[in-house]
Amino acid sequence: MDTRDILRKVRYIEIKTRGLVNQIFSGEYHSVFKGRGIEFSEVREYQYGDDIRTIDWNVSARLNHPYVKVFEEERELTVMLVVDLSGSGGFGSTKQLKNEIATEICAVLAFSAIKNNDKVGLLLFTDKIEKFVSPKKGRAHILRIIRELLSFQPTSSGTDITKALEYFNHVSKKRSIAFLISDFIDDGYDKILRIISRKHDVIAVELSDPREMALPSAGLLVLRDAETGEQRVVDTGNAVVRNEFERHWRQRRLDRRGIFVRSKVDAIEVRIDRPYIKPIVDFFRLRERRL
Repeated sequence: MDTRDILRKVRYIEIKTRGLVNQIFSGEYHSVFKGRGIEFSEVREYQYGDDIRTIDWNVSARLNHPYVKVFEEERELTVMLVVDLSGSGGFGSTKQLKNEIATEICAVLAFSAIKNNDKVGLLLFTDKIEKFVSPKKGRAHILRIIRELLSFQPTSSGTDITKALEYFNHVSKKRSIAFLISDFIDDGYDKILRIISRKHDVIAVELSDPREMALPSAGLLVLRDAETGEQRVVDTGNAVVRNEFERHWRQRRLDRRGIFVRSKVDAIEVRIDRPYIKPIVDFFRLRERRL
């Protein structure tokens, strides 16, 4: 896409996703993500009527006069969109590709966040860290994030979720909400996911295409791995081959479920042949019921 096409696409996504945010999410985002709670601000001299439970006895003893701790609510949150740009994201057997759906989901989450006066950041990764956009507020910043998602050309095609999560943990000093958006065609990220989920609120957004989970009976096909470039001739007319293919992907899905449960990470399953807004709304409402 040239610059005009990108700007036109950005505008289209803004109109579409902001409308969804205004119509559907109304108060769900605010009620689910409440902020970090009450944090210490300062100490001041005791005044008549102050709660004696807030007296700072150490400071009072040192200054020989009663002082109390002052607390304030910290409402502002930081939302990080950690997005997989590996080669498999360029696949789609229906109207849209996985990475196109990922862009729209990011826009919905980002506009929900800034409506709540939260910061939003972006981390793009393959098997390396491709780009990091520091968290900020405002519509102009969200439009920049959408432009990056639409136009950025990754330098690699592989997937390394571990490396992405390690980088995210390094740059995010305070607790953040991290939406990890990927098809999760990777292994070995369970350990770092468990570590990070103790500090941050991590939500996995799983993208999948129905054609990745079931082969058609179409005879001999040459299939190419989008990430490694490896090609293989597969006899899709063989029922044993098709059944083994489905068994393999069902097992991978079960393994992923286990990783998320053990890491105490919520997951949103998004099939790109179905509207993505329903699983996102279902996630918010499930979270709200758990509070």
